[in-house]
Amino acid sequence: MRRKVSLLLTLTAWFFTTGSQWDVAQTFAWARMVTTYAQSMPLLEAAKKTFSGAELCDVCEVVQDARQGAQDESNANGAAGAKALGKMPMVIQWETVFVRRQPSFDLRPQSSAFPPEAPRAAPPTPPPRAAA
Repeated sequence: MRRKVSLLLTLTAWFFTTGSQWDVAQTFAWARMVTTYAQSMPLLEAAKKTFSGAELCDVCEVVQDARQGAQDESNANGAAGAKALGKMPMVIQWETVFVRRQPSFDLRPQSSAFPPEAPRAAPPTPPPRAAA
């Protein structure tokens, strides 16, 4: 349940951060305009009149003002922030990393003065029984 609430809150924050609420409101306004115009004219003409942009309904004007205000605000904040704090570009520089293998040291003597170990005898089969 906690994960679902977290996901819902994240998606809601993303929705409002990107300004998608204005897209939903604009879609609602266009649907309302098409249905209103379609009552007095053919559907194709109603759609042309709706999407021509010549006549805006109340909702379209609110959406347009809100988008313009948000754009002006982001431009003003961006200009003021850039002058006050200086721009901080996000630059990622990839560095090549070389990994060297350390040489392996064999601590066993390499000379022939030391004979190799004698092979071990195989274990007896079956195992010996304990004396009673």
